[in-house]
Amino acid sequence: MATPILTAVGAAARKIRVVIAKPGLDGHDRGAKIIARALRDAGMEVIYTGLHQTPEQIVETAVQEDADAVGISILSGAHMTLVPRILDLLRENEAEDVLVVVGGTIPREDAQVLEQQGVAGIFTPGAPTSEIVAFIRDRVPVA
Repeated sequence: MATPILTAVGAAARKIRVVIAKPGLDGHDRGAKIIARALRDAGMEVIYTGLHQTPEQIVETAVQEDADAVGISILSGAHMTLVPRILDLLRENEAEDVLVVVGGTIPREDAQVLEQQGVAGIFTPGAPTSEIVAFIRDRVPVA
């Protein structure tokens, strides 16, 4: 008779928690929903905030949900105002360890400034979802 193999309960790594947010007046959420689904299908826990969120609401959600990452989808052109505010609020709430990625129509020169301010990665239209998944997995430690 074979001896059964026992596995430790809870041995699986925890899921990466990602908040997907649409700040400001931008009403186009198809891209955000595609990314949310791709992250979920990759085994991450995704919290989608919906449209028209303020930076304060986004950071409050990230803190309350103990998020590992925040994905900001923005097509309105307000990225140079809204994203720095989100970064500042994360620091004010002692959540500067939350990885911040931005997706949308971000000019290269603006992307460089945002990265200098603390954005970990910028993904423009056409970026493969697999690249975004891998980027987050590579940068978020899970125990």
